[in-house]
Amino acid sequence: MPTATKVDVPSRAPEAPSCKTLRLMFIEDSENDVLLLLHHFRKAGYNPTYCQVTSEEEMRAALRDERWDLILCDHNLPGFSARGALRLTQKLALDVPFIIVSGVMQEDEAIAAMRAGAHDYLSKNKLDRLIPAVERELREVANRHEKRLAELTLRRSEARLRALTDNIPGVVFQMGYSANGTLGFQYLSEAAAMLFGAPAEELIGGSGGWMTWLLDEDLPGFVKAAADSALSLATLNWEGRIQLPSGEQKWINLRSSPRLSDSGEVVWEGVMWNITHSKHVEADLRESRSQLAALSNHLQRIKEDERERIARDVHDVLGGTLVAMKFEMSLLESKLETQPAQARERARNVGRMVDDAIATVGRVTRELRPGILKDFGLAAAIESQGEDFAQRTGITCNILCTDHDLDPDYDTALAFFRIFQEALTNVSKHARGSQVDIRLMQEGDEAVLEITDDGCGLAAADLQKPRSFGLRGIRERMSSLGGTLELSPVEPHGTRLVLRAPLRPGHAEDPQHTTRSTPA
Repeated sequence: MPTATKVDVPSRAPEAPSCKTLRLMFIEDSENDVLLLLHHFRKAGYNPTYCQVTSEEEMRAALRDERWDLILCDHNLPGFSARGALRLTQKLALDVPFIIVSGVMQEDEAIAAMRAGAHDYLSKNKLDRLIPAVERELREVANRHEKRLAELTLRRSEARLRALTDNIPGVVFQMGYSANGTLGFQYLSEAAAMLFGAPAEELIGGSGGWMTWLLDEDLPGFVKAAADSALSLATLNWEGRIQLPSGEQKWINLRSSPRLSDSGEVVWEGVMWNITHSKHVEADLRESRSQLAALSNHLQRIKEDERERIARDVHDVLGGTLVAMKFEMSLLESKLETQPAQARERARNVGRMVDDAIATVGRVTRELRPGILKDFGLAAAIESQGEDFAQRTGITCNILCTDHDLDPDYDTALAFFRIFQEALTNVSKHARGSQVDIRLMQEGDEAVLEITDDGCGLAAADLQKPRSFGLRGIRERMSSLGGTLELSPVEPHGTRLVLRAPLRPGHAEDPQHTTRSTPA
């Protein structure tokens, strides 16, 4: 079996040759017929390489070893036929022109062969149509190859785009005007199910039904923004709220670029994001700033009120006592010789006034800076403050300090003492109670102060009051120490306040908490 020199075939489908080379497979038992066909190709300017096979085994081996540009097959060979060769070509899914060249073939057989998949039929007696038929089929093969390559490229591009859009947290969309003037989605990525709570397929269409989800106060702004974008073909960047059929409300940001479609309609393509969380964080931040500003103003007022109270104590109490002492001293001086009994009474009055002045000075001094706290510790300071409170208000204070050696950090001790003072003040002003139980103890590495009263109690709504500065200030103060504030009701009535803080805030287990000195 004569064969041409092996050729190195590239891994692509055959195409119309530009260098006039052809790889031919002849399924033919006549050497003369092969030479005749080769003569026609050479006459047309081709330089063919070829092989000649006469059985299915030889054909299978030739197809396995090389790629071929063209198969020319006789109609009927001993033990092999064009129909068998054609089936083998189709079984191997080869896109190679298959042309039957036969000396004798009935018309019905030719039609059957063409229906079975042969590309053309030629008679050996009329080969003037050979070259045009071959070149036509080679062009068709090249066209089919280019079409398959374009389809494959398109599928790969679509797969890459789908992979990108499906993994973007936002919803990739295409949007355009429908016949009724509303904006409907023409494409949505799979993330639409997470944003809208419905599959993308249900939301795609020109009805624009999704616009009914826009809140009434946000809808006009969206319609105007879309109209302006369509008019100037400028970027559409809008954010607003939607109310889903489930009742859930979400904030969305829609950003897209408009373009004119082939039909002249405006089409937007872009991404839609769920910005609900960021909007809530933004609102919380604004509320927090507002509360901090209000708290700052409140603390400033408290400071001024405290200054006014101290000034009043010094002026009214201490100043009045000193004036009275001066008056009594004048009377005492005038009665020393004439009325000794009255002089002695005046002297005793002066002594009582001196005691009152000393007590007033001590009380003011302790409230300004409790020296007992630094000298004798937190337990002694709380006991002293509780005794003073009971004497002033008549409210019973039961104080239990389980560990008088408790030695927290000074910032912690000062915070506990100031909060204890504020708690007692709240009991006398608001709780309308008759008894306060105080417990100071150590639990592990924490100092714990528990204050329980039998007053009217604290309602849950009271904790949410925007101007509840006292509790807010206590929480902030405890947080700065790495501690906590716990509030709970007491049966049948009353409130329990529990403070917990590390004995040494700088060595607390939570590394995020740092020691910070809290001003008294």
